[in-house]
Amino acid sequence: MIHTMNRRRVLTLGAGLASAAVLTGCVTADVGRADIVDTAVAAGDFNTLAAALTAAGLVDTLKGPGPFTVFAPTDAAFAALPAGTVENLLLPENVDTLRSILTYHVAPNNYPASSLLGAHGSLPTVNGQSLRVNGTGGGVQVGGATVTTPDVFASNGVIHVIDTVLLP
Repeated sequence: MIHTMNRRRVLTLGAGLASAAVLTGCVTADVGRADIVDTAVAAGDFNTLAAALTAAGLVDTLKGPGPFTVFAPTDAAFAALPAGTVENLLLPENVDTLRSILTYHVAPNNYPASSLLGAHGSLPTVNGQSLRVNGTGGGVQVGGATVTTPDVFASNGVIHVIDTVLLP
């Protein structure tokens, strides 16, 4: 699942946790749940992310079958960027940069928290770069962000809420 990970560390996970990771990782659709985009919009704390996804033309992709893992920065995470950054990224001439940043927050598979806890390594992202993951400190860190709310399940994957916008 996670590339360049210490495989012995993964093998030392408890049998129950490892089984849960395998079972959850196999789930690609969750009947009755909304997709990743609708789930994030309904949560109410991802207005900037939703606007950015729309501006980058990524809404239809993240409404697709997946599975996806989205590390979703909150509105507060976007607000912590230097003044004018978000407004600048939302300009039509910056769509490629915006798309690169947003796809850096998306892994093309289903990685529930149970598969990240205890792991240290990297995940592939949709933009082609790897995202550093460290789940060895009692929580999960991705890039320079902390997962503040793990495992918000959607019909086409999982959302992990993070406190920082990741920059590739």
